[in-house]
Amino acid sequence: MSESSSWSETRREIARLQAERLAERKAAESLQARAFLEKFVTAALTMGPAPVPLRVHGRTGNSAATTLSGWYLKVDESVAVDTSGNYYLLQMDLSFLDRFRRLTPTPTAPPLVLGAGGRDGETMDLTARLTQLQPKWREVEAD
Repeated sequence: MSESSSWSETRREIARLQAERLAERKAAESLQARAFLEKFVTAALTMGPAPVPLRVHGRTGNSAATTLSGWYLKVDESVAVDTSGNYYLLQMDLSFLDRFRRLTPTPTAPPLVLGAGGRDGETMDLTARLTQLQPKWREVEAD
């Protein structure tokens, strides 16, 4: 085996291990964020604010109704949590017909930092945003 192939194999292995660690860290953070969202939902359903119908926003400014209700987590209404504690990204390309249907978005893994890695540079800690929406959410026991 040549020295260059050994070096490239070592680099590939290091990259693979780093990718595994990153995936593990994201999964752990998502699990923690999911627990926070569930606790928030329990608090919000008992103490407010009331859930609102959620909408998907198109990239060209149009929007469409969804089958969901919950709370928007960003001011631009691009992310939300539904009444079951599921996290949604609510921006997507919408067809002409989508604007007249009630869409059912697919939940995604929640982050601990809202907007992290986004292009607008607007980030906020998930727990800080939940506290803005319901100041006593940490005091309620989740089901």
